[in-house]
Amino acid sequence: MQYSRFSDEHNFEKPNDEGCLRLMNSCAEYVMTEFRDIIIAYGDSDEYSFVFRRNTTQFSRRASKLMTNIVSQFASCFVFNWSKFFRGKELKYPPAFDCRVVLYPTNQNLRDYLSWRQADCHINNLYNTCFWMLVQRDNCTTKEAEERLRGTFSSDKNELLFSKFDINYNDIPPLFRKGSVLFWQKVEEKIVKQCRSKESDVVETREITRQRNIVITQHVDIIGDEFWKLHPEILGDS
Repeated sequence: MQYSRFSDEHNFEKPNDEGCLRLMNSCAEYVMTEFRDIIIAYGDSDEYSFVFRRNTTQFSRRASKLMTNIVSQFASCFVFNWSKFFRGKELKYPPAFDCRVVLYPTNQNLRDYLSWRQADCHINNLYNTCFWMLVQRDNCTTKEAEERLRGTFSSDKNELLFSKFDINYNDIPPLFRKGSVLFWQKVEEKIVKQCRSKESDVVETREITRQRNIVITQHVDIIGDEFWKLHPEILGDS
């Protein structure tokens, strides 16, 4: 969707609207529960990437079917759940999302792509945080803020935030700095079952522990090796 127009029409907070990001995450989680061959998803701003397991046979691996089903499910979920995240705020017009399918030949290629996505999230968030602090707290026009930031490096932007606005960039919530990583994880849950004894008609109540897979959302680094070492099951063998 044209996110800049959509965010302006709905008065999203700048530089980040937490409600919208959490709505996007809820949509991604629902998509993963509907398409269980998705092993990991990464999202920031208005963009989400869904990774299917290497040997998926979903829709006979037809790109057009994968693409249309994922994007339509995501868009409908966005509209369906809008009121849960924006209570009292009207959805002024239906959003539309585009989608594409890309085939990566190796796990390393895939990791490089996801690393680029997260690095891009950091670069954009650092710039946008500086930009909107200049506009909102230093009374700069948007053009003046652009001029102020033109040609600056990350170190310059970090210094600007700290010296002028008393903001340590590392203290900004990781949801904004790192984006969102969704993946499957086994959890233990306890359930209570009523069982009838074979020897009598007495009904006994038993607590049973079982494992099940759920989608969890984290805001962690996926550029380094630590995340992938902790979760080797995501990519499996190269």
